[in-house]
Amino acid sequence: MSTQTVHSLFQAAAAEGTISPATAQAIQIPDIGAEIQQGLGLAVDDVESSEVTLVAFLMDDSGSISSIPNGPGLVCEGHNLVLASMAGSKQAESILAHCRYLNGTVLYAFDQIGRVQRMDSNNYAATGGTPLYDQTAVVLATMLAKVQEFVASGVPARGITIIVTDGRDCHSHRFTARKVANLVRDMVKSERHIIAAMGIDDGGSTSFREVFREMGLEDRWILTPGNNPTEIRQAFAMVSQSAVRASQSAGSFSRAATGGFGAP
Repeated sequence: MSTQTVHSLFQAAAAEGTISPATAQAIQIPDIGAEIQQGLGLAVDDVESSEVTLVAFLMDDSGSISSIPNGPGLVCEGHNLVLASMAGSKQAESILAHCRYLNGTVLYAFDQIGRVQRMDSNNYAATGGTPLYDQTAVVLATMLAKVQEFVASGVPARGITIIVTDGRDCHSHRFTARKVANLVRDMVKSERHIIAAMGIDDGGSTSFREVFREMGLEDRWILTPGNNPTEIRQAFAMVSQSAVRASQSAGSFSRAATGGFGAP
């Protein structure tokens, strides 16, 4: 898919009121188009399901993850848990997944969830910075484009985006918290998207609930585990359960979106 086609999807989303014209303009800057294309993956025509659930991960690969006891291993384990849970569900054939690391590496573009790559020490190294706003905008814009691509082809689509970080933004140059918040709110308002985030405690210097609120996320979709294995595993288990529940049907998605991590 060309950059021009991606931009056309955003223009269509703005025309139908899914996003505001201001948001459409913000995510159509020239250098973001190529990054979005890296994540789009499987074409709509190659998906046989009558409806789809798209899951996108933004996984922190900053150097500070290594300061958490077994931090890199826990991040890999958590991502893989969510994949395994969804791949083992009855809806697996209609679920596509995409994973981008916080410093811009795409682990895999959108593909059938049973085929995508698991995270491990061979493909994940926590050595980068924290461009949280920039890369959140990229992964959200990728999700928006992919959902729009399916909808434009007559295939109902819903998106679940999961952001995991252990630090506040330090290295963004293109997007601010406010610009991200505009995109988040537009997407959530469309009722096609759930946007969730996990902020792993960095020793008390960052209020992740405040960080994610500034980025437009709703409290019910924010988790703030401590930086210990037990709490991190529990948080990923909650993400996994919520993602599986939301993927079961349009009604389940709507209930999950309204209820957040605490939805029955």
